[in-house]
Amino acid sequence: MNASKFLVAAAAISMSATAFAAGAHGDGHGEGHGSGRSGHGGGHGAAIGEPGKASEATRTITVEMYDNYYEPDSIEVKPGETVRFVVQNKGSLVHEFNIGTPAMHEAHQKEMMMMVERGVIQGGKLNRDKMEMDMGNGQAMKHNDPNSVLLEPGQSREVVWKFSGKGEIEFACNVPGHYQSGMYGEVNFN
Repeated sequence: MNASKFLVAAAAISMSATAFAAGAHGDGHGEGHGSGRSGHGGGHGAAIGEPGKASEATRTITVEMYDNYYEPDSIEVKPGETVRFVVQNKGSLVHEFNIGTPAMHEAHQKEMMMMVERGVIQGGKLNRDKMEMDMGNGQAMKHNDPNSVLLEPGQSREVVWKFSGKGEIEFACNVPGHYQSGMYGEVNFN
């Protein structure tokens, strides 16, 4: 990463840490599936789609995550299409690939801030022991929803997703400061 991108990312992390530190956390990981409350997996329905079956995927898209951008930075899908994403973290920091609406990402950023504050996300690594910790609402910080993966540098995982229809959908990294520094991409329906 060049120096200017690093400074932008550092400033965004600092600003978002300050902004979110004062906020209250109301949603837990895994909470609200189908309720529209969770910034992670809730409210799938018509809004963003649903977990897909690998056997029904019409194609595979490889998404590479860098510090702090995606390759590709946008994708084209058809309504009802099931896509297999192979997500690879090519950066030096922990990154997330999360399919959702802008509002879902905004809500989820508060959860991710809590993961940083509690030592789950530590720059370039995840403290998996702390992922079992209670967030204060009876929910753990497992980060195991079907529309999202959280990866350390060098890791790769798959997300299989069925897009339900047209809507404002994007994929994003909600690690504090990453979205703000431009780590999101558009899902365009054709």
